[in-house]
Amino acid sequence: MNPATDPQSPLVQLVDDDQAVRDALALLIGTVGLRVRAWADPQRFLAEADREAIGAIVLDVRMPGLSGLQVLERLAAEGIDQPVVMLTGHGTVEMCRRAFKGGAAEFLEKPVEDDRLLEALQHAVRQHVQSRQRSQADRAARERHAQLSAREREVLALVVEGLTNKEIARALGLSPRTVEAHRAHLFDKLQAPSLAQLVRQYAALVEAGGAGGPAA
Repeated sequence: MNPATDPQSPLVQLVDDDQAVRDALALLIGTVGLRVRAWADPQRFLAEADREAIGAIVLDVRMPGLSGLQVLERLAAEGIDQPVVMLTGHGTVEMCRRAFKGGAAEFLEKPVEDDRLLEALQHAVRQHVQSRQRSQADRAARERHAQLSAREREVLALVVEGLTNKEIARALGLSPRTVEAHRAHLFDKLQAPSLAQLVRQYAALVEAGGAGGPAA
């Protein structure tokens, strides 16, 4: 299947009121295997855009009705995580400052060099893929942490602090063998292959008090 038409390939949502620009950019972006959905109307884009797709958004700054900067502000207010590349034919320092302050990943002036735009988009897509993967891993970690019993959370907190089994046993009034059993259950439930991985994935959750309340 052609990557540019594969529904699983990254999607670039292109918003520009100039049809000639939309057609040219869509053709260019498709050459590197990215899907493109082009929008002439920023209002319609905001109403119908795919918020869940992996990919990036290309926004023209100057459009009738809503400007690209206003669209960028709306996207930020909604918490949209797709990186945004801004394009303008009449850039100013203030415009550039507003774009980056609003969360834009890149700000390019028209006529933009093909290689520069493609490089910016491919970098943005890679960053978005990594961001989504981290979000999924964090969500899975919170779900696993929520399944721990209250005692297992106590043991986990002390493991993360660096205490030995004997020290944990003394702190909690348990036998070392009981602590060893709890510790083994922790590694199993949290799917942590090593102590380093356990600490890296769950230290922040422990410090924040976890999520979801203690499991029975």
